Amino acid sequence: MKSAVKPILSPLLVAACTILLMSFAIRASFGLFQIPISESFGWPRADFSLAIAIQNLAWGIGQPIFGAIAERFGDRRAIAIGAVVYALGLVLSASAVTPEGHQLLNILIGFGIAGTGFGVILAIVGRTSSPERRSLMLGITTAAGSGGQVVGPLAAEALLSVMPWSSVFLIFAAAILATLLLLPILRTPQVIPHVPGERSMSSVVGAAVRDPSFILIFLGFFSCGYQLGFITAHFPAFITEVCGPIDPSGVLAGLGITTTSALGALAIALIGIANIGGTIAAGMLGQHFRKKYLLAQIYLARTIVAGAFILTPMTPATVVLFSLAMGALWLATVPLTSGLIAQIYGLRYMGTLYGLVFLSHQIGGFMGVWLGGALYDITGTYDLVWWVGVGVGAFSAVAHLPVRETPAVPAMA
Repeated sequence: MKSAVKPILSPLLVAACTILLMSFAIRASFGLFQIPISESFGWPRADFSLAIAIQNLAWGIGQPIFGAIAERFGDRRAIAIGAVVYALGLVLSASAVTPEGHQLLNILIGFGIAGTGFGVILAIVGRTSSPERRSLMLGITTAAGSGGQVVGPLAAEALLSVMPWSSVFLIFAAAILATLLLLPILRTPQVIPHVPGERSMSSVVGAAVRDPSFILIFLGFFSCGYQLGFITAHFPAFITEVCGPIDPSGVLAGLGITTTSALGALAIALIGIANIGGTIAAGMLGQHFRKKYLLAQIYLARTIVAGAFILTPMTPATVVLFSLAMGALWLATVPLTSGLIAQIYGLRYMGTLYGLVFLSHQIGGFMGVWLGGALYDITGTYDLVWWVGVGVGAFSAVAHLPVRETPAVPAMA
């Protein structure tokens, strides 16, 4: 019994999960700032949406860069650089007064998320987990990001009720810097030595990007980013403007949710709560079933859930149901996708290769966030953006089916 529990309760796993939780708590709260910042300066919705979209794109571009930094110079150095850049972007954004200023500074925030997010953290956990437990460990770590999604929006909503948005940004900057205290616990080999006869990074990466299976995984991850980016950035505003009134004598009111703004924060938190179970379950299932088929089923389920939600009149009850259903599928793709990368291409350059695949995710995130704001300003609704998300989800379900799961290069443990 002790041998089975020990790896799950290891200090390294706890530290890695905590860093990821804090990074995602801040990142997941940006949708709550959509209306306050836009109204503060009288900007159209598309201006701040573009800032968040740029953040998503910078996160995607930065992910393989930080993966390579970690693999060449050490995990802790990569995370430290990411935390400092993240905090700097938040501090400078707190005093930015133009759309261009926010858009430029969100490049720093995006790179900061890359340095403290999935690519580096999952690679650490993947390298230090036994093969039989790797999928589960990746699921638990991904679930920590979901925990951040629970904490972040609720904390942001509470802080925004008592202080201006700029002060909340400063508090978040201090919070991400506090994660530096956890770095000594991440006692992995700080620079993995080159083994004679081992394939170089350029050789492995070059072979991967020419592999049709890698390309399919890359393209398939786009819809995940699109859906997550759009919902995180625009769902709170969407709920505030479209949802029917909250029954003052109902369950939500009894929990203190009396406004659609508070319901928006609750919805993002509920997605995070449901996703804790969803990601762990996906990690467990990935140990016993073929990952590509699990991914196809997750994308198909997302397509059905999103389509049903748009076709149904929106009420507080449907918002809660949608949040729980989509939350169970939210980041369930991450442990399976990262595990598939490790399974096919090995662990040695897992951070860099997953970072490249994650770039597609963030290109999708950019499109979801930016299109959400742009099409809202043009049409006055989010309907078309939702239906695009349904379409790309269906594409991803099909795209994963031909993926070859057998190792393409010698696995380096």
